[in-house]
Amino acid sequence: MSTGKEQLDVEDDFPAVETDDAEPVVEVAKTNLSKRRTIDNLLEERRLQKQLADYDFDL
Repeated sequence: MSTGKEQLDVEDDFPAVETDDAEPVVEVAKTNLSKRRTIDNLLEERRLQKQLADYDFDL
């Protein structure tokens, strides 16, 4: 078991991260999800309008 007083070896060599990328992949996924939600909303609105037009108000 460790007593907590032992010296631990720590590596300070971290790989360099390139920051030259214009857009990260996460942003593309968010954009695609946003577009998909917009399309889904439009389709849902169209479906509801069709149901409303087909509804028999003379009950």
